[in-house]
Amino acid sequence: MTIQSISGKANSTALSAKPVTAGKAKSTELKVSNKTKDNIDFTAVAKEITKAFGSSKNTPAINEERVQAVKKALAKGDYPINAEKIAAKMVQIEKEQFNNSR
Repeated sequence: MTIQSISGKANSTALSAKPVTAGKAKSTELKVSNKTKDNIDFTAVAKEITKAFGSSKNTPAINEERVQAVKKALAKGDYPINAEKIAAKMVQIEKEQFNNSR
């Protein structure tokens, strides 16, 4: 690939298509024909985020066991329903929507 520089001279530095990794996902290096290297260092936070995304793929979004327990309690009439708490939450949501619509 040829890239025109600001000076008008052609820059024909070729990058390898395959990145080379050094160590355990600490950095990725691209080998360039002029023997210069580009490094990417991942922070600990980025590694933790990647780890969390990986583990969340194996966890179902809905806890079926909990859903069945609530359904059973509702059917039996044993599930406590706090009307004041529900009403307060509804008012809070309405206020948030009103404030966000401005």
